[in-house]
Amino acid sequence: MKTVKIGLLGLGNIGTGTYKTLEMNKVHMVEATGLNFEISKILERDTTKKRDIAVCQEQFTQDPDDIFKDPEIDIVIELLGGIEPATTFMLDAMKHKKSVVTANKAAVAANFEKLTETAKANQVEFRYEASVGGGIPIINALTTVLQANEFVEIQGILNGTTNYILTQMTEFGLQYEDVLKKAQELGFAEADPTADVEGIDVANKLSILISIMFKKYVAPKNIPTKGISSITQQDIEAAKAEDSKIKLLAYAHKNGSHLEYSVKPMVLKNSHPLASVSNEFNAVYVTGNAVGEVMFYGKGAGPLPTGSAVMGDVLEIAKKLYNK
Repeated sequence: MKTVKIGLLGLGNIGTGTYKTLEMNKVHMVEATGLNFEISKILERDTTKKRDIAVCQEQFTQDPDDIFKDPEIDIVIELLGGIEPATTFMLDAMKHKKSVVTANKAAVAANFEKLTETAKANQVEFRYEASVGGGIPIINALTTVLQANEFVEIQGILNGTTNYILTQMTEFGLQYEDVLKKAQELGFAEADPTADVEGIDVANKLSILISIMFKKYVAPKNIPTKGISSITQQDIEAAKAEDSKIKLLAYAHKNGSHLEYSVKPMVLKNSHPLASVSNEFNAVYVTGNAVGEVMFYGKGAGPLPTGSAVMGDVLEIAKKLYNK
């Protein structure tokens, strides 16, 4: 049986979740593909951190070339986060004929065209399902079973932190500052929550979705973006009076040749499918000219849901490489 050797860049929370997903579902992956999967090298500075996975010290390296120049490694998973050095590492891996999988929405959104063009030029795969919606298979759906559609509109709840905060404010009458503190204590929000609460994270994800659905690249910085930090209980109550809820929405709509897009809190009637999406869950509501309205729902973050999407991409690449 062929062993697919993988290089992993980063063993933080998502890296650990990806490693764990592979270990706990290895038998299923073998049955699904006829291939064995092994993370053979891991780029990581903190090699002594306690993790609830068994990793040999021999697997660790602090030199990315140990992965990029290893002829036995065909797939590189990038889970470092941030735009740099992640983007440079992904480009280097592709130039060394490695296919790349990432969950890094900031790097993909900032360098979508460069990454996709470099993969094509080097005849390798570049997959990034986990960069939008965690374990929700939205990108795969858009690029496979829904690709016969001309897309008209997308609305999405794409950030679990902000959705949790707004849900708690709506259901329990809590103030923004109090819910944010609780979210940080529960691990739903970072110590510095700016990227989440100001909509930056959602703008990155919307940029990626626009590139796929409308074949137009819009940099995240050019998407009109407003977060939820100014939402008050008065706003929540005003929405309730209209039988509605406030949700932070990624939105894009195509009308002929005109494309409008934004990230901002929007008032949704309770009858709208997205209004019932609560707490840390995400959902994406897509309209195509043939399929009509379709919604994808699930856990949009977390080590295992994200690891599931990462390994799903790895399996798809491996099947193309070895089951020709």
